[in-house]
Amino acid sequence: MTTEKKRVRGMTMTAAAFAAGLLSTQVHAADGLDLDALIAAAKTEKPINVYDSTGKIVEMAEGFTAKYGVKATGVKVSANSQLEMIIRESQAGNVQGDVALITDAPAALAQLLPQEFVESYLPADMVAKIPAEFQNPLAISTNANVWAYNTEAYDKCPVANIWELTEPKWKGKVALVDPLTKGTYTDWFNQMEKHADDKVAGAYKTYFGKDLATEEKSASAAWIKALAQNAPLVTDGDDPVAEAVGAAGQKEPFFGLLSSAKFRDNEGKGYKLGICKDLNPWVGWTYVKLGLIATKTQSPNAAKLFIHYILTEEGIAPQMKDGKLPTNTDIKMPADEPSGLMTVADRLFGYNSSTGLEDFDRREEWQDFWRVNYSK
Repeated sequence: MTTEKKRVRGMTMTAAAFAAGLLSTQVHAADGLDLDALIAAAKTEKPINVYDSTGKIVEMAEGFTAKYGVKATGVKVSANSQLEMIIRESQAGNVQGDVALITDAPAALAQLLPQEFVESYLPADMVAKIPAEFQNPLAISTNANVWAYNTEAYDKCPVANIWELTEPKWKGKVALVDPLTKGTYTDWFNQMEKHADDKVAGAYKTYFGKDLATEEKSASAAWIKALAQNAPLVTDGDDPVAEAVGAAGQKEPFFGLLSSAKFRDNEGKGYKLGICKDLNPWVGWTYVKLGLIATKTQSPNAAKLFIHYILTEEGIAPQMKDGKLPTNTDIKMPADEPSGLMTVADRLFGYNSSTGLEDFDRREEWQDFWRVNYSK
């Protein structure tokens, strides 16, 4: 199996997820796509705004405008803010964000798509290139959070098993984004419990040499509790984690969990971030970014053209540099991608959307679980 195919399989939402009927939204794809006609129609419409949680959307929108002569403006908006803005704009009949590139897939499944605030559009010429599990709703990329260490302070990753992070040695020395502020983290908790609890239990036995005995309902819950009780540094975003782990000149740097995009700081800020490539049972976990169109947009053809654009190598390239892996299997990752994510793509815990709605429903429960057990 090629590395690219391993990437698609290892960072996937399963095809069975959507076959199970999570969504009633239909993919709008005709038998064929007349791209020239779509461009011509887009040019008659008003300029569009595109929401995304990365600043790279500005560059992407500029590239789109230059290529097609159709004005698009990229607007950096957090996933949480996107949800609120999309709903309010639709209810007010005043759509400002015509396209939303959103990483909060469970919230989109639970709130945006069923209420028809947005719709999913898959260009017909992309059907054969996008794996079925990413088609409905359309996912444009898979994104990864990975465990990282400081390569200046350590000649190799100092941690071999996630259960080590619950030991006294790492008390107060693990950094991650606060699960109370970012839904993808509690989604990850639920995903582990529902789809890979045996892996977490197996990692325990590998590390401690005995079976896990716990009063918690799962091995995943036991690990999350133990990690929370070991006084990790929780932050409001990936930037502080990247600094705590990767800043040069540290004698005892943090070990951390952060977006693969932050490895660009090795060059930009002189950080020394390295992926912990052999961590048991996974080196990190993934989530997806959906590409959705506001149902009340006044520029539907321009919005569709933008979706088509970001499914091409030219369109998604700015985000590929940050380790965002395109769902279009024809596109190859650049060799100089800073994190080296492709070398460990098959060792990432991939998001499985079969519990996407449950992930959303249990967020508060998992937040409460973290809050009760967290100690500074």
